[in-house]
Amino acid sequence: MPLCHNGGMRKLTVFLALMALIATACGTTTEPTLLSASHAAAFLQDAPEGLVVLDVRTPEEFTTGHLSDAVLLDFYESDFADSLAELDRDTPYFVYCRSGNRSGQTIQLMQTLGFTNVTELSGGINEWNGANLPLK
Repeated sequence: MPLCHNGGMRKLTVFLALMALIATACGTTTEPTLLSASHAAAFLQDAPEGLVVLDVRTPEEFTTGHLSDAVLLDFYESDFADSLAELDRDTPYFVYCRSGNRSGQTIQLMQTLGFTNVTELSGGINEWNGANLPLK
């Protein structure tokens, strides 16, 4: 079931805000890096060892084109937060979506969960396409 049914997206947003506040109070957050498309392309060319490129769009969006070596984790799946929580928190991640909305929420959740090395594509795949960068 998509997160947006029955106010689920609103509840997720409130939850994320509360968890971020708690994490900040405890001093456990790390600031994610936000990169423009051109800076992201350079970052991916010289990616840190073990980098996971995480696409949080839908499977339909993914099939229209995605970044090289991207792993799909659909933001709208009912078990999205659980799937994210199962990932290794010390692995470096590069997260993107269509416009930056879902990836921004994902980044907030990742911070709350204690992920230590997260980079986000500013403006999502829309900005990537706007810069005429390649997709798979």
